[in-house]
Amino acid sequence: MPAVTTDRQALTAEPIEEILSMRWSPRSFDPEAVVTDEQVVSMLEAARWAASASNVQPRRFVVGKRGTDTFARIERHLMGFNRVWAPNASLLVLAIAVTGPEGDEPAGPYRWAEYDAGQSMANLVSQAHALGLHAHPMGGIEVEGLRGEFALPDRFVPVTVTAVGTVASPDLLPERYRERETAERTRLPLDELVLARD
Repeated sequence: MPAVTTDRQALTAEPIEEILSMRWSPRSFDPEAVVTDEQVVSMLEAARWAASASNVQPRRFVVGKRGTDTFARIERHLMGFNRVWAPNASLLVLAIAVTGPEGDEPAGPYRWAEYDAGQSMANLVSQAHALGLHAHPMGGIEVEGLRGEFALPDRFVPVTVTAVGTVASPDLLPERYRERETAERTRLPLDELVLARD
């Protein structure tokens, strides 16, 4: 059986929590692995308790398990190479930013809505890792296609789709993508990211 790479701990410049340094985004998922209902609820509960500006919580989710109609409806709006590997994931989660109010909700527009949705998905991804799963957020999605697919109002903006599942051997990927699956993980150095610090 081909080797499965699960330990790709980041080589950080300073120590950080292990759940953060061990998190990575595989593309090779086990097409037979299943996430339980309990795991799904645990991840969504983590997303629910993410920080939110003024506690407006301008984020919504569409969740589909592999083999369901909802999964297929999300999958058909993935773009490029995402269409090759993501169907093997156990779960697809569409994150939606709510950009303005409805009815008696707090006045909008919610300028921070996409950031708020990102906060919730960061929690979901970390919780997935804590459960022994892996997650891969994708920006390559058809925004208008997903909006139409789920009859979302204009104030609901699809932001990302995140694949969740059990990591598998890179050999499941087309050959030209296998090296990326095991390559050293990198990030820009802090002195390029931090514009000012006193």
